[in-house]
Order: sequence, then structure tokens, then C-alpha cells
Amino acid sequence: MVSLWGSKNGGDQTRSGSITPADTEQGDSGYSGQRHSREADERTRLIPPRRPGYLEPDDPAVSPYNLWTVRFLRSLSIFFLIISFIWWVVLLVDLFVTPPGLSFRGSGFTAFSYTSLTVGNLLVVVLFYTSPSKPSRVACLSIALFLLVDLLLILIFKQLRFEEGWVGIATVGWATLIAIWAVVVDRVVEWGKREEEERLTGRAETRRTLAEWSAVFSSAVILIVFIAITVLLTGTLILRVRDSTLAAPGDRYWVHNDKFQVHLYCDGSAPPGAPTVFFEAGEQPVEAGLAKVAADALKNGTIDRYCYWDRPGFAFSDNGPSPLSAGMVADALAEALARADETGPWVLVSVGVGSIYSRIFAARHAAEVKGLLLIDGLHEDLLYRVGSPSRGLGLWARGVLAPLGIDRIFPAVFKGSRREDRILGRSASRSDKVIKAKLQENLVANSLTKQEISAARTIQARDTKLAVLSSGLRVHQDSAWERAQKDLCSLSEDIVACEVISGAPHEIYDVPKGRRRIDQLLGELVQDVTLSMAREAEREAEPEDVEST
Repeated sequence: MVSLWGSKNGGDQTRSGSITPADTEQGDSGYSGQRHSREADERTRLIPPRRPGYLEPDDPAVSPYNLWTVRFLRSLSIFFLIISFIWWVVLLVDLFVTPPGLSFRGSGFTAFSYTSLTVGNLLVVVLFYTSPSKPSRVACLSIALFLLVDLLLILIFKQLRFEEGWVGIATVGWATLIAIWAVVVDRVVEWGKREEEERLTGRAETRRTLAEWSAVFSSAVILIVFIAITVLLTGTLILRVRDSTLAAPGDRYWVHNDKFQVHLYCDGSAPPGAPTVFFEAGEQPVEAGLAKVAADALKNGTIDRYCYWDRPGFAFSDNGPSPLSAGMVADALAEALARADETGPWVLVSVGVGSIYSRIFAARHAAEVKGLLLIDGLHEDLLYRVGSPSRGLGLWARGVLAPLGIDRIFPAVFKGSRREDRILGRSASRSDKVIKAKLQENLVANSLTKQEISAARTIQARDTKLAVLSSGLRVHQDSAWERAQKDLCSLSEDIVACEVISGAPHEIYDVPKGRRRIDQLLGELVQDVTLSMAREAEREAEPEDVEST
């Protein structure tokens, strides 16, 4: 008998929550009111089924690379990376050997740092290309703004523009464009990703996989580091702008075929026949110590006139092209003196490694150099210490980090360090210019410089008046240094003094007794040279008197 409410089995199925054909049809077409009216159980779908023809979001076919624009931008980014890496290699080589046309008056480390930042930025773009994110775009935009400020600083301020030259301007400009490019690429990839998801899956995905979150996090951390680097680079440029306002006491002269300028300063007035004392610095700028010795000697009447200069890369002088040997530096000095119309006779005073330069200059200008005072001078047999590979590697690493200015910005901000100390004082050794000069010194110490000083020893006039002062501390601590100091005393047959100042450091003039002894020897050398030249003048005048008689 047919029940009014249907069969018993049918009723049981309905009461038990079984899916009816109508339910099945409505379930296939998406959400329905009847489906939501049923009580949910373990068989109920939490996510509606995909419509026919759509892919899962995790399907490899769902990719922004499907778009030609996205593929083209990635290929262009890789091309830019290759170009930037080639330029990075060129600037790396320039730190050691200057290619033709790339000579500029700065250290080269600044341009190298900006190129390294550019390469790093492009690597982030390529490695995390399919993981665009808003934090990455904000970070790249921040980097671009700081780089734009850097470019304006270099273009506006004359000293920065001259030191960096077209190489630095082009490098910072390229870094700025690449930072903007990274923002554009990230935005385009995000658009392409959304377009492909809507086309292939029916909707744009808002969730990310663990791999995508890892990529976003990694790129964000790297870009934050890049922002910090850019901020430090900007701070260093601002500090350099501040330092460039310090006026040089002397004049700057073009040398080496007008490729760079060196600073030369002279004071006093020497009577006819009296020598001019020339001071050559050692490991520090001459203004850090020797300039005060010279000024005191002039003030108390020990000497009548003195000059000093800043070797290439030190204080107010530009960096020269690489390689730059001691002989090349001595020739640059001779050219600067000629342009300044400064002539001898000279008494040369030098400290440490500066003695190498003074001896080469004295050998090449024997007729003009009448006296030498070597203050704890470096011997040619110890040049291997200056040219050791480990020291060179350390200088290169310091040079790469120098444009960040970590050891200059923080003392300037928190300790109030002055520009005089950063350019002329003990802190000058932290400058990228000085580091580059010392790196150049290191690269040729065991080759070109060693050959030049060996030749200079052979050529050196044996009648040149010579005084040698040695550091008591170094002599007692280093037996090789002691033997070298004794050998320096044999450079000439006319020895004025060969002494060890007990308890004195390498910079002997830093202690009172060392400064007093230097002042005394300066007076003796000037007096002896003056008398010697007077006798020479008399001997030259005697034949003329006989002929006239």
C-alpha cells in the first residue's frame, strides 16, 4: 500500500540526511539554499568544488611567466645584472691597475661600493622574481630615494664631483635607476600573478605557501640591510661635503700629465745660499706631527724656510692612478716643485716609509739635495713588511668598507670629532683615500719600489750630509729594525749624527727629547749645508778671479 508520505525506505533516507538527486545536482552547480539548510556532517564539503575548466592555485601552470611582459622583464633584469657585474669587475681591477680612461682623483672604493649595491639589488630581483610584495617595493623605493640624494650631492658639490669623476656619477646614477627598476618589476610581476590566477583559477589568491612566505621574508631582510648600507653611504658623502670646506694652507698643483693634483705648502724666506728644509711624512699626514715640528723650528730661528707636501691620497692631495710606485711619487713631487717655482738646495726630513720617497728623490736630484734627516726611516730590506699579501688583503677589505663610514660617522655624530682630525689627524688613516694610497704602496713595494730604492742607493751622492735618528722602543723590540737602522748610517760618508733616542716611539717627535734633538739636528744640517755651499761658491769664484787678474 502506498503511504501518503512516501515509502518507508525513502523516508528513512531523508531522515538520515542522505543526499538526494536534487541535492547532488545543486551541489554540482555550487552553493544552494537547500545545501546550507542541511545539518553539516563529516561528508559536507568545506570548500565548494571548482567549476569545470579551472586549475588549483598550486598548479605549476598558474604562473606569471605565462605573460610575455613578465618574461621579458626578467630577461632584461638578467641582462642588467650581467652588465652591472662586468662593470663591478672593471672597478675591482681599477683598484689595482687603472685601465686607460678610468683614472679619477678619488679612491675608487666609493664607486665600487655603489656597484656592489647595484649587483645585490639585481640579484634580489632575479632570485625572488615570482614573490612580489609590498615591503619589497617600499624598501626599493627607499633605496632609490637615498641614491637620488647621493647623486645630487655628487653633482652639486665641486670637490665630490672632481674626486668621483664621470665614473662615480655614472655608477651612482645607474644604481638609482636599478632601484627604481626593481620597484617597477615587482609591481608588474604582482599584476601578472593576479591576472593569471584570475584567468586559470577563477579568483586571485590571497594566501601564500610556506615557500612564498620564506622568499618574501628573505628578500625583505636583505633589502633592509641594503637600506642600512645606503643610509651609511649617504652619511659618508655628507661628511665628505663637510670636510671639503676645510681650506688647504698651501696650493694644489696638477701633476702626472694633469691627471691629479697634489698639495704643496711653503713658509719662510731663506737667504741666498741657505737651504730650504723639506718635510716628508711617514704613515700619517705631515700635518699630524711634522708640520708642527717645522713651524716650531721656523719660529725659533732654527731654519729660515721650509716646505712640505701631501703625498697622493693624503690630506689635501688627490689619489693617483695605479700602479703608483715610490719613484712615480718622487717624480710627481719634482713636477709640483717645478710648477710652484721652488728650487733647492734642499735638506730632506722624512719619517718611516717617507724615507724611501726622500731617498729616491735625493738620488734623482743629487745636485739640489744637500742633506738628509731620516727619523726612524724604513730600510729597503724591510719593504716586504709593507708589501706583504696579508696586509694588502686587509687594506683592500678596509677600503671596501670605508665608504660606509662606520668609524667616521658615529664619532662625528656622538663624539663631535672635527674635520681637521678626519683629514689631517690620526683619524685620517680611516679615510678611503689614505687606505687606497697605502694599498698602492703595498702592491708595488716588493717590485717597482724595491728596484727604485736599490738604484737610488747606488746613485746616492756619498757626500750628502746625513743624520739618522732611531726609535729606542723599536730598536729594542725588533732586531731586524736595529740592523736596518745601522745600515742606513752607511748611506753617506758625511755623517752628522747616527743616534737612538731612548724610550722614543716610532714618531720620535711625539716625545719632548725627540723633538728637541730633531730641532738641534735641523740647525746643524742647515748650518753645515750653508757653509758647504759658501765654500763651493768661493771655489767657483777663484778661477774667475785668476782669469780677470
